[in-house]
Amino acid sequence: MSSTNASEKTVLDAQSPTTNEREHKGEVKHEPSERSTCPECEGQVITEDETSFCTACGLVVADEWVDRSPTLNDLGMVGEADKSIETVDPLQADKGLATKMGQHTDGHGNPLSNERWDRVQTLRKWHKRFRFGGQRKRTKRCNEGLRDIEMIGANLGLPEYVVKTAARYLRKAADAHLPGGRMAWESLAGGAVLLAVRAADIERADIDSAVATYTKAPRERVCAAARKIRCQCEVDAPVVRPNAVLAVLDALDEEAIPGARAVRTWRLACYLLELGDQVPIGPGTSRCTVAAAALYGADRLLPGKQVTQGQVAEAAATVVPTSKCRVAQYSRELVDAYKDEHGTDDPAVGLAQATGSQH
Repeated sequence: MSSTNASEKTVLDAQSPTTNEREHKGEVKHEPSERSTCPECEGQVITEDETSFCTACGLVVADEWVDRSPTLNDLGMVGEADKSIETVDPLQADKGLATKMGQHTDGHGNPLSNERWDRVQTLRKWHKRFRFGGQRKRTKRCNEGLRDIEMIGANLGLPEYVVKTAARYLRKAADAHLPGGRMAWESLAGGAVLLAVRAADIERADIDSAVATYTKAPRERVCAAARKIRCQCEVDAPVVRPNAVLAVLDALDEEAIPGARAVRTWRLACYLLELGDQVPIGPGTSRCTVAAAALYGADRLLPGKQVTQGQVAEAAATVVPTSKCRVAQYSRELVDAYKDEHGTDDPAVGLAQATGSQH
C-alpha cells in the first residue's frame, strides 16, 4: 500500500510544473515591488505580472514588460548568471552597461596606494573615452543633462520611476538633435522632468516653478523645452500650461473684447493653439507666447478686429516675456496653418471643431 502511494506521488510530482515553468508561462503571483510604498497614499505597492500598483488606491506605479524567458542559470549553462548581469539604467550615458570604477578604493573597499591611485586614474581616463564612444562631446553633454535630472528629482523628492522617465525623454530629445541654438541641455533636462511629472499625474503646487527652481535655466526656457520635447518627439504627456489662452485673455483690459465675442475668441484661440502643437509652430517657444499669437490670430479670423499686437503682447508679458514681433510671426503661421487645414479662413469651421472637441 505504501509503495502504491509513493508511486502515485512520484507521478503527480512529475506532472506538476515547477516554479520556474509556471513563471515562464506567465502565471505570476503577487510579489513585493521594487517600490514598497505608494507615492500618493503611502499604501503597499505590489507587482502582478508586469504591472506594479498600490493595493489601497490602485495607482499604477510602473507598467513595464518583463522578460520571463529562462536564464542561462536555468538552462544550466552558467552559474550565478543572474548576478553577473548589470541592469540597464537610462540615467547612465552607456545605459549602465559599463563597469563602474571607484575613485579612492579598490573592489574590496580598501584604500588605494599612491601608485595604484595613479594607475586607476589612467584606467578611468581610458574607460571614459571608450564609454562615451566616438561622439564624446555630445555624449558628455547628454551625461551632464542626466545628472541634472537626477539632481532635480532628488531636490523635489520625486519617485525613481519619474526620474527615469525624464531620462528617457531627454534621450529622445538627444536622438532628435533638439539641443542647439537657444535650446540648451539644461533647459531640456528641466523640460523632461516637467513632462515626466505631468505624465505621472503627481499633484504638486506650482510644479512649473518648483522644477525651474532647481534647473540651470529660467522658467520660460524650461516650459519652452517641455513643449519642444512633447511636440517634436511625440511624447504622450499632458501639455504644460493648459490654460495659457485664458491667462492671456484675463490679462487684457475688460473693455478690449466684449463678453460674447470674448468667448468665441477664446474658443477659436484654443483651437489654433492645438493646431500649433500638431504642426508644430514655434516648438521651442513658451506655450504662453504661442497662446498670445493664437489669441491675436483668432481675432484676425473673426469679423471686426478688436485688439492690436501691442495689446496682446503687453497682456502676455504679464505671464512670460514676449514681443510684438513674435506675436505677429506666430499669428501669421497659425492663420496659414488654419487655411491649409480647412481650405478656408471661415472662423465657423474652427468654432465648430472647438465645440465638438469640448463635448
